[in-house]
This record gives sequence, C-alpha cells and structure tokens, in this order.
Amino acid sequence: MLEKQRTIEKSISIEGTGLHTGAKTKMTFKPAPDNYGIKFIRVDLGDRPEIPATTDYVIDVSRGTTIGIGEAKVHTIEHVLAAIVGLQIDNITIEIDGIEPPVGDGSAMPYVEKLQEAGFVIQKENKDYLIIDETVTYHNEDEQVDIVALPLDGYRLTVMVDYMNPALGSQHSGLFDLEKEFVDEFAPARTFCFLSEIEPLIDQGLIKGGNIDNAVVILDHDLDDKKINEIKSKLGLDTDISISHSGFLNEKSLRFRNEPVRHKLLDMIGDLALIGAPIKAQILAARPGHKANVEFAKKIRKLYQQKKLVKKFQNVKKQGLVFDIEAIQKILPHRYPFLLVDKITDLEFDKN
Repeated sequence: MLEKQRTIEKSISIEGTGLHTGAKTKMTFKPAPDNYGIKFIRVDLGDRPEIPATTDYVIDVSRGTTIGIGEAKVHTIEHVLAAIVGLQIDNITIEIDGIEPPVGDGSAMPYVEKLQEAGFVIQKENKDYLIIDETVTYHNEDEQVDIVALPLDGYRLTVMVDYMNPALGSQHSGLFDLEKEFVDEFAPARTFCFLSEIEPLIDQGLIKGGNIDNAVVILDHDLDDKKINEIKSKLGLDTDISISHSGFLNEKSLRFRNEPVRHKLLDMIGDLALIGAPIKAQILAARPGHKANVEFAKKIRKLYQQKKLVKKFQNVKKQGLVFDIEAIQKILPHRYPFLLVDKITDLEFDKN
C-alpha cells in the first residue's frame, strides 16, 4: 500500500446517462491538493455546491448511495468512489453537471480507465491511514447482514452473498491485494438485479437509464413474449431481449463466474470510501448492501474521528490515557468547570 497521498495529473471527463435518473451528465475529474479528500461539485447549480464524499452527507441508500447538501444531490456514487479508492487516489475533485454520474457499462471500469489516462501524481503528505486495532462489528438480524473489521497491516475484503434464490445461489469472493487485483479482477464486475425486480424498479421511477448493456439481469422466474415486450416498452428499448440457457437475459457471458458477488465487493469498496480516510483492516461481510455498508462506514468513521482528535491533542502517550490536562486546556481553554478535569480516559462520539 502506498505511503504518500496521491492525486491525478490532469483533468479528464466522461459523459453518459445515469442508471436510475436517466439524466445525461458530464463528469470531470480534477487534481486536488494534499489533505483535500474526495469531493463532488454540482457545477450546473448557481452556487456550485461542494459535497464531501463522507458518511456525514449520505441522504439515501435505497438502490445506490446518494450524498447531498440541501437541494444539491449526487446519486449512485459508489462505482465512482470504488474506482478512486481502488487506484489509491486520496485527493480529487469531481465536477458534475447533473444529478447522477454516467453509468457506463454498470461497472467501475469506465472510471478506472479515465483516471489511468489522467495519470497520477505522488504528493508530499503521508496518507492518513486509519489502522483498525480492535474488532468492529455490524449486525442486522432482519436482513441477515454481518460485517466485521479485524486488525490487519493491509487492506483485504471478503464478501459472501446468498439471496436464498436458486437463480443465483451462494457466492463468495475476496480481494487480498488492492494494487494487483482491483483493476483486472473487480473493477469490470457489473451491477446486477433479478428479473422480478425490474418492473417494481421501473414503477418506482428508477433505472430510467438501465438497459441490457449496463446490468446483468438474473432470471428468477419464467418470462413469456408478452412480458418481454412490456419490459422493453417500459425501458424504452429497441433491442431484442432473449432468454439464455445460462439463467440470464440475452446470451451474454459473465465476465467472471462469480461476477455478482465481485460487484458486491466493488460496491463495498466504494461505500467504505465514505469513511473519509484509507483504512488498514480485514473486512469480512455476509450479504452486504448499501444500507449496511454505510451504517458500518459510519461506525468506522466515528472511530477515525476519535483517533484523529486524540492524535491532534495528546501530548504524552500514556497507557489508558486519552487526553491529559494540557490537551484538555487546548480543546477547552479557560472553560470552568472543565479545567477541574485532570484527564480523560475514554471518549465516545454522538452519545448524550
């Protein structure tokens, strides 16, 4: 893993249609200075609002991850973020003239290729890694989701999916070396959905930019000619749709035997970018989705903010001591009665 921060060498753009909104947009990646982070800018709005890519600004996780400030939103950012993290980019500005990035082929590869074309610049500052030194867990009983972060001097992810559906079955995959595996083994994995989800998604006003070229559709029930024509009409498709013998729409081969779970791992890389810092940990996830990913990222981000505060104000590292009296004076100068506190041994965020 890289030790120094990096950005891209030059600006580069990509254009296309958003998956869910169907909006045509142009997105431009631009270099950013040290310690800037990842930020989206809605250049089509008068005040050009800037939205940092952190969990603090997540406003929706229903069928993708959406961030926003006030009326300014950017939908379905996970594939863009996965490309950025997968290429170990720390600082970048993403200017977009619409509400959703171009979907491309449904994977992160179009963004990866553009970013590679832009080139990379090593910066002066060291990466601000969050080193996981204790087990962090997330469990959702209703959705049977489990995510665990374990201490590791590196970055590894292992994901298992099991939708209790014979059309997909159980799949698992793991990324063990970001630099060697991400671009070839995970970035090309496309988004997927079940056939039974298509019409409800259309009825919800989603997948307006969806077609058979930017998603893998898994057949989980029979489909006759009448229903095929109805789906084509609702999606506005003029291409033929056929039923393959492999369990997917059309005779398109998967890019990987376990492409769906690889895409889930890709989504997780993107969603965990919302922690706001690169991490060193081993992540194990069973049946993850955007909601669970973001909730888990929020837990990790709190840990990051706590450690960042301790690192900033702690003068002397002592066993079991978070802040000494000098650190407390820096944080709360001349504030009675806090100066009667001689040390803080534990600190938790967002608790009353």
